[in-house]
Amino acid sequence: MASKEDGLRSCAVCGDRATGYHFHALTCEGCKGFFRRTVKKGMGLTCPFEQCCEVSKNQRRHCPACRLQKCFDAGMRKDMILSAEVLAQRRAKQAQKRAEQEPVQLNQKQKALVQLLLGAHARHVGTIFDQFVQFRPPAHLFTRHQPTPPLPPALPLLIHLADISTFMVQQVIKFTKDLPHFRSLPMEDQISLLKGAAPEICHIELNTTFCPHSHTFLCGPLRYTLQDIAHVGFQEQFLAAMFRFHVTLRRLQLQEPEYALMAALALFSPELPNYYSTDLHTSAKNILQQHQHHVASRINHKLLSFRSSRASICSPHLPFQTYFMLLMFHGLSISRPLH
Repeated sequence: MASKEDGLRSCAVCGDRATGYHFHALTCEGCKGFFRRTVKKGMGLTCPFEQCCEVSKNQRRHCPACRLQKCFDAGMRKDMILSAEVLAQRRAKQAQKRAEQEPVQLNQKQKALVQLLLGAHARHVGTIFDQFVQFRPPAHLFTRHQPTPPLPPALPLLIHLADISTFMVQQVIKFTKDLPHFRSLPMEDQISLLKGAAPEICHIELNTTFCPHSHTFLCGPLRYTLQDIAHVGFQEQFLAAMFRFHVTLRRLQLQEPEYALMAALALFSPELPNYYSTDLHTSAKNILQQHQHHVASRINHKLLSFRSSRASICSPHLPFQTYFMLLMFHGLSISRPLH
């Protein structure tokens, strides 16, 4: 004989075991899914009998019209059915919350790998932006100029941007050379990985200097604005994607170790097929899988947001790498030794 508690946990539509309140009524998973599907399809159901069919666990599939009516009689509401987009967002938030609550433990090998990455990052990238002042910056870039003076001729600014772009790529290369997994690859594969990842890594690192309030990059005593980049000829489409990337990534409130780990992820990412051969794509994917747990352990749910934000600046519709590499190669051709 069923207890009173068992009766209270029965589906109000068919009497099966209820799993909770769905659309404002205590129902089973079967009736929950039936109600969502039927309402979304907007089906005009008609009972072939007298609209009094039995709706039970065993008979609930025989007459959809009477089952739907009983759903309404039980209190289920159309307005509580979420759209596919809203439902996906809610599930993503739930997954993020679970990821935040899961304890993360690294073994000694994983800890050693993380420390190796952080050490290489500190040596070659940690102070990179304070050194921009060595590359003949135009006077208006110095933050001590208040208010901001008029923009200078474009060529000196372009030369400066080309020089610091070349310098950033050189430091990124030094960073990658300190990673054992990277050094273990053939030289041609290292070059392929760097072609695909160097621009992205530069912007990941540059994000540490980005001020979301003023939309400027503060690099030591220098301040770079959107107007500076537009002044040397970059198109609005590129600038919009670049700043969207930096605003989105900055919202994650990452710490320096997390930026270093993200740079390693970008280096071994197999998501840039234009640069990779099939063999290298497989090799990079295998290395990425080894790093993935170490990186995800530190970054946690932030990694998901990073992947969505990086898509905006690495979109196939926007040749970001072309813009950046042209600037870099321009710098290689016009750069002069420092005195």
